[in-house]
Amino acid sequence: MLHPWYRGRLERRMVGSTNRWRFPREPFSGDLLGLSQMCKALNVDFEEVLKDPDRLYVSQIQKIFSRNLKNKTIQSREADVILKCLGSTWELHQPHLFQSETLAKLYLMALSQGTTSPTKELERLRQAQLCGSVQERPPIKKMIISLKINDPLVTKVAFATALKSLSLSEVEMNMDDVLGVLASAHILQFSSLFQRCVAMMMNGLTPTTIKSFYLAGCKYKEEQLTTACEKWLEMNLVPLVGRQIHLRKIPQELLHRVLRSPRLFTFTEFHLLKTLLLWVFLQLNHRIQTVPVHETVLAFFNSFPKKYSFLDQDTGQSLMPLFLCVRLHGIIKGKNLEELRHINFFPESWLIRVTANHYHALESGGDMVHVKDLTTQAMRFGLLFNQEYTTHSEMIAVYGFFFEIKGIKQDTTSYSFYMQRVRHTDLEFPSSVCKHGPVSLRVERLVKYEIRAQTLVDGKWQEFRTNQITQKFGFVKPSCKSHALKIQTVGIPIYVSFSFIFPISR
Repeated sequence: MLHPWYRGRLERRMVGSTNRWRFPREPFSGDLLGLSQMCKALNVDFEEVLKDPDRLYVSQIQKIFSRNLKNKTIQSREADVILKCLGSTWELHQPHLFQSETLAKLYLMALSQGTTSPTKELERLRQAQLCGSVQERPPIKKMIISLKINDPLVTKVAFATALKSLSLSEVEMNMDDVLGVLASAHILQFSSLFQRCVAMMMNGLTPTTIKSFYLAGCKYKEEQLTTACEKWLEMNLVPLVGRQIHLRKIPQELLHRVLRSPRLFTFTEFHLLKTLLLWVFLQLNHRIQTVPVHETVLAFFNSFPKKYSFLDQDTGQSLMPLFLCVRLHGIIKGKNLEELRHINFFPESWLIRVTANHYHALESGGDMVHVKDLTTQAMRFGLLFNQEYTTHSEMIAVYGFFFEIKGIKQDTTSYSFYMQRVRHTDLEFPSSVCKHGPVSLRVERLVKYEIRAQTLVDGKWQEFRTNQITQKFGFVKPSCKSHALKIQTVGIPIYVSFSFIFPISR
């Protein structure tokens, strides 16, 4: 006969798919490998368990209770846990609260205070659930637990929704409440509800929600959500948000990250610059509640002292990183460049450098000696291909060379996008493209380019792109036409970006 102490020591439990063993009545038993395997089996963080051994037992009970949560008899029983929070009282059923790590810990703490042997009480709960009969479980007195919440995002309505989700798998949520439910799920450590909120927010990004959803992602360290916000704004900053008063709400840090992205969509570089100037204007004019016309923005910046440029003054110093992301050499129309000089926004040295580069490029037959990297320095032009289009194109002029960027819808899900060189005499509206501009008579023009198309499908961004291609463009086929980017997608609209530089001709 063994001594009872030795008998207890020899009770062992197999863990995982290997023959590792551990002693259940001691947290670790010196067997870290066995503990690690048990954590994997229960989907629990190993390092967290080392810091808090109770977490492992909570996870065991969570796993057991989850098997019986759909048992309808639970709903008919009288509530056995009282939660006091946010000045209100909620009645809960014990098996449900174990979906929340926070409530589970509070319950276990209350249980340990109300019994001389909390371990035996937990084992009794575990065995009662394992037997699969809720009705046969002995009655348990009502336990009162309290939770203090300091997160301003948590409202009573949102918290009630989160608690309701403990017992119902699909509680209805609207977009107005999802932020508060997310915050409640974070405090409750209710992971399945938290991820459901994240998915809902990722699919509900709009100019009105982008700021609050992005800040929530940062606050709760949810990288999936912050990345979704960044990708959404990369596509919609210029064509959508830049035309609404909600542009004011975009945090500078988020704006900077988007401007640095090679995926950023814009119609032209000047469109992007106008959006940034409007953002700065709205930051400095809080009372403005409607989007002003561009001339109003220009007049505002022109009102500053002329001794220094706006970016050199105290007000503009902190904004310098944003405007360093703008490719000023991509602004090539004389009218637009004159506009920038007139408002005295950029340091004079920047504008002199841009003008000098344009002059040297024209003098060299279009060669962009100052531009080397296609990814970070290319001229950018964009097409927004909407549902009603079967074809859509724009004409662009660069240093006397004329190109048509074009998209064609082949069928319901097939599209092709390309660019082609055209003669200035063939332009349908020559005055709008080349009025007061140079015209190059060179037969060939070496171009390095890339075409990229992006669209949103079922909450995920699809991206299609060509390689970086170097090609000589002539006036006749096939040399006048670029490689076509052919895609298959059900997404709409499609954001198509054409990036190119003119390398030094050989």
